[in-house]
Amino acid sequence: MISSLKMSNNSQITFENVSKTYKTDIRQKRSTALDKLSLSVEKGEVFGIIGPNGAGKSTALKILMGFVRSDAGMVTLAGRPTNDPFTHQNVGYLPENPCLYDNLTVTEHLRFATRISAFSGKDATDRIAQVLALVDLKHAADLAIRHYSKGMVQRAALAFALIHDPEILILDEPMSGLDPLGRQLVVDIIRDCNAKGTTILFSSHILTDVERICDRIGIMNKGRLLATTTPAALREAGGKASSLPGSKSPLESFFLQTITSDSTK
Repeated sequence: MISSLKMSNNSQITFENVSKTYKTDIRQKRSTALDKLSLSVEKGEVFGIIGPNGAGKSTALKILMGFVRSDAGMVTLAGRPTNDPFTHQNVGYLPENPCLYDNLTVTEHLRFATRISAFSGKDATDRIAQVLALVDLKHAADLAIRHYSKGMVQRAALAFALIHDPEILILDEPMSGLDPLGRQLVVDIIRDCNAKGTTILFSSHILTDVERICDRIGIMNKGRLLATTTPAALREAGGKASSLPGSKSPLESFFLQTITSDSTK
């Protein structure tokens, strides 16, 4: 079930032996966030990263976006290094904890985004309306963000990531704070974007969502990529046992086995 790492000329996202440590206290003790992480996401692929808290998922995505520098290794985005000023022009990013201006409306946020994304005039207005409809926020288009629920803020931040119709989407816990309807909405958006050819890398703790929308799934722990698999491989390995009442899903079983095995080493 563990697949080999794919590195090819078609890769849109690559991590090659990427390591990162942080100072954790005044004694200068360092904690490892990433330990020689290597993974690759192919063009048009949906790749999901799962792992326990502290596995290094968010750190990896922040390095990919250029917010954090790695200590070693190489990261590329659309074939370019992350410090290239043109690298992120066609990338949409949703952080784990979106930070929007409380006193501004989602429309004002998106108007700013269109101005830096080569949209103008009626094209910008039409695109804003289209994206607000996509994330189901047309009814709150002129409401200040401070009046939004957590789920609405999450969807507003997703609209910001989608406004320029990016070729690559980087989503850190995109279902965080969403109710079942909101989760289904985000799942549908990811599927629709991918159907148009968008490459998507995201992290999540919601294994059922990961299992139903990903082409490949990577399991991280202690800063390392332990295994990759596919939904088809999981279904084949899970067999009929996963359909019994009270049984774990194929991904949940594989995830727990992988993490438990790693923890005992």
